[in-house]
Amino acid sequence: MAIKIDTRYPSIDDLRKRAQQKIPKFAFEYLDGGCNEDVNLIRNTSELREVQLKPNYLRNHGGSSTKTKLFGIEYDAPFGIAPVGLQGLMWPNSPEILAKAAFEHNIPFILSTVTTTSIERVAELTEGKAWFQLYHPTENSLRDDIIKRAATSECPVLVILCDVPSFGHRPRDIRNGLAMPPKMNVTNILQAFGRPHWSLQTLKHGIPGFANLLPYMPKNLDLKQLGKFMDQTFSGRLNEEKIKPIRDMWKGKLVLKGVASHYDTEQAIRLGLDGIIVSNHGGRQLDAGESSIKPLKTIAEKYGNQIEVMMDSGIRSGVDVARSLASGAKFTFMGRSFMYCVSALGKNGGKAKKLSDLNIIIKHNNVARIKQARISRPPIVGVPALVRICDSGPSLRIGCPSA
Repeated sequence: MAIKIDTRYPSIDDLRKRAQQKIPKFAFEYLDGGCNEDVNLIRNTSELREVQLKPNYLRNHGGSSTKTKLFGIEYDAPFGIAPVGLQGLMWPNSPEILAKAAFEHNIPFILSTVTTTSIERVAELTEGKAWFQLYHPTENSLRDDIIKRAATSECPVLVILCDVPSFGHRPRDIRNGLAMPPKMNVTNILQAFGRPHWSLQTLKHGIPGFANLLPYMPKNLDLKQLGKFMDQTFSGRLNEEKIKPIRDMWKGKLVLKGVASHYDTEQAIRLGLDGIIVSNHGGRQLDAGESSIKPLKTIAEKYGNQIEVMMDSGIRSGVDVARSLASGAKFTFMGRSFMYCVSALGKNGGKAKKLSDLNIIIKHNNVARIKQARISRPPIVGVPALVRICDSGPSLRIGCPSA
């Protein structure tokens, strides 16, 4: 079957550039930036790309499949859409666009507590297949109510977040008025006027807000009051005392996101969690921390038979997915890559054809089962045995055909 490729956007970098042209500067910098000096943000991808795969071209090969079973569910690809806060700020209605696309192509979509579409709406769009990520509330009653809503919405997996004990220092967001409390300034208004398509879509769908929190927020908050509400509502630091009642209450699969050490992995196993996502919040929290790929290798090797080990942060392409899987991840998630798609192409950024001509297509016979590939230390020089087939314009395809 011939694959139609949008030659304007043969890579995620092209979509990123287009997104920068389409959305206001304050929205793009919120999506694109890390924390402090962006050291961890850059390190995530650069160190991931130091992983090289060893091809064995002459080995017999009987075919390849991207289908991956996780928590008893078979997905059509070994990656999903990571939770992203304030998605509707970057492109109006983007959580719904991506949730629909994930459902159509049978990959997991994780909804953030602090995004702009509610649990109930995404559950409706995905027929109860979306995962939910919980920012830990200060009050147990609020925590319990949000968890009950996720259970009523039939979310199969609850993701709890451990890598935001406090918000990272994000200079761009402070300059742009997107820190807490948020501030709308003249510069932001002028930037919005300069992006008429974004502005019209925002008018159509409404000013983005924290949809999951609306039942708990006093009405008519000004920006300063909103900042105070958010500070008082969430306590990001997790420990055994806070995780145990969640495990007791949640009957589905429970995943800890933001793991970066053997200690936290061992605690997750001891507390009866079903999976971990090795992650550093996309380089937005601890600028002096390790890249996600660094702890992944040893965590997966030591604990992969005791708990499902997944990864996000720094993954930008199909080849990056392959590098992560070969380093021990059972599954991967991407946030920015999908948001570049919808920010660049709007509602078309979530469209795709059949998953059979989507995602990672393994063309070189001898890395058919990429998790069987072995990472050499030091890496053996060689071209990763993956080729991406994508029409990375209106598509979920992540990455591009290799040059």
